[in-house]
Amino acid sequence: MAASRTPAGSVTIQDVAREAGVSRAAVSKVIRNAYGVSPAMRERVNAAIKKLGYRPSVSARGMRGATYTLGIELPEFANSFFTRLIAGATTAVADSPYQLVIAPADQTHQEGYRAIQALVDRQVDGVIAVSPMVESAWLEEIAASTPVVMLGRHDASDRYDTVVNDDAAGARLAMRHLLELGHRDIAHLTSIPEKAVIDPGVPQVIRLETYRAAMEEAGLGSRMRVVGVGVGEAAAHRAALAMLGDPEPPTAVFASHDEPALGVLRAVADAGLTTGDVSVVGYDDIEIAGHPGISLTTVNQDGERLGALAARLLLERIAGRTEPRHEVIEPELVVRSSTRPPRPSATSARLRALGDR
Repeated sequence: MAASRTPAGSVTIQDVAREAGVSRAAVSKVIRNAYGVSPAMRERVNAAIKKLGYRPSVSARGMRGATYTLGIELPEFANSFFTRLIAGATTAVADSPYQLVIAPADQTHQEGYRAIQALVDRQVDGVIAVSPMVESAWLEEIAASTPVVMLGRHDASDRYDTVVNDDAAGARLAMRHLLELGHRDIAHLTSIPEKAVIDPGVPQVIRLETYRAAMEEAGLGSRMRVVGVGVGEAAAHRAALAMLGDPEPPTAVFASHDEPALGVLRAVADAGLTTGDVSVVGYDDIEIAGHPGISLTTVNQDGERLGALAARLLLERIAGRTEPRHEVIEPELVVRSSTRPPRPSATSARLRALGDR
């Protein structure tokens, strides 16, 4: 016979404490996922919460300083890598009382300031942000009152945590792969605007500088080609078509993300070429990269793991941890059919013909 359930709205934290045989403070600690709670106590309290159908009202929690909501700020929805981050974070909070709230940056405020501030103004208990353009000093101010975890920022803050992939290692893997295949004319597509002043800890900056260093070390400094394509596959497609029409086009392209890499692959196909003519490497390993029709060589930075780790760190911050954590995940190169050794004679002839059109 199913246990009777009191209407959720009338159940109080005292009812849960009485049912579990613990104090109100103990129930509060379990709900907040705080330190110092034994597995047995957590099990009793969670069983009582489930039996009674207890759900604290958002307004009451807000008055006490807790809303049991976590905000996630994203720069955009178009990049499907962010869905992996969200999936990881969702899994990490599934057994907690917290609910995720997503705030995308809008087109006129892509830096992320407005979206992050909106989450803070709505009294979320903590924020996970993907904002490479936001100044670290501003983040420090936010983190003084609201727990913050930054995804993809190589900052060394004492006030907020960071979760990153080793972007330098990932970019080295991509460049080593292309160089070992025999490529010498390698271009880099980046989302960094031309002449923009951006924090050196931003992933795109690190990948760009690693590309430059790899080319210099290989004695190919004079052949470096950096193209700023902004955000989106369409912009990368246009830039790649222009590159392929040059008198001396590249035989390989390393893109700072998978999204622009897909634009390059489309440009290669539109130009009547194949990846046997122009190799393409991306960064992220989004789901479509592994599709047989795409088969993009890319750097996997484990988006689900990044998102899950960020959420767990945020819950720890909310529970009372004050010392900073800066976690780095090692990337992995996933080699697929979009990269092949260059074919100097055939490629040069076909690309020169393309440039004459």
